[in-house]
Amino acid sequence: MGDVGAQYFANALRHNMTLTQLDLGFNQIGDAGGEYLADALRHNTALTTLYLYDNQIEHVGAKHLGNALRHNKTLTTLNLRDNQIGDLGAQHLGDALRHNTTLTTLHLFHNQIGDVGGQHLADALQNNTTFTTLDLRENPIGDVGVQHLANVLRNNTTLTTLNLAWNKIEHVGGEHLADALQHNTTLTTLCLGFNKIGDIGAQYFADALRHNTTLTTLNLGYNQIEDAGAEYLAAALRHNTTLTALHFYHNQIGNVGAKHFGNALRHNRTLTKLDLGYSKIGDVGAQHLADALQNNT
Repeated sequence: MGDVGAQYFANALRHNMTLTQLDLGFNQIGDAGGEYLADALRHNTALTTLYLYDNQIEHVGAKHLGNALRHNKTLTTLNLRDNQIGDLGAQHLGDALRHNTTLTTLHLFHNQIGDVGGQHLADALQNNTTFTTLDLRENPIGDVGVQHLANVLRNNTTLTTLNLAWNKIEHVGGEHLADALQHNTTLTTLCLGFNKIGDIGAQYFADALRHNTTLTTLNLGYNQIEDAGAEYLAAALRHNTTLTALHFYHNQIGNVGAKHFGNALRHNRTLTKLDLGYSKIGDVGAQHLADALQNNT
């Protein structure tokens, strides 16, 4: 389709008042096409969902879209996954979120956003009271960028879902997030898969789970966590009464870690999903878990 096709759609959107969802993913739309669509969003009052994933939109296109979001009052979901908006693009969208009061969901998975871009988005969310879902998977935000997002969690009262998988977060960033969870009362889903928080980071999250009463889903898969980290988390599960799903796949736990989780399951009555796939659990560990499930009802 490209930019020319995007222009045709943009012209139609200026007048169409019935279409609510438009998917233009995988269409080689660049910054020019993004500008056409952004201009349409200034006039359209019906569209609520716009998918622009896997295109060629960079920071210039993001700037145009951000400017449009300052005026648009109907769009609730914008998917820009797999583009190249970078830190500058994140800044433009962050500036928009300071003014926009209708957008609730933003997907920015794989957009070359670093710690600076993470800070821009975080600063915008400090005062935003409508935003609920932010997907920042596969962006090199790191511990510095995640510290800014953690600060948001201390004060923001609307964000319910935060996806930070593949973000190069280590135990320092994990500490910031876990500490914020001790104060946050709205986040229900946190995904940290494919980072490197390790056993130390797992301990921080275990401490958070002893105090947090709203988180229902926690993904710590592929985080270089071993039996010691599993012990910390399992001990926390004895006391936590809100978490329903713990994703712990692709970690380095063995029979000892499985035993700790088994002991937790003898006491915990709220966890309904425990993902231990691709671990090092053998027959002995499996027995510990199976025995625990006999008593878990």
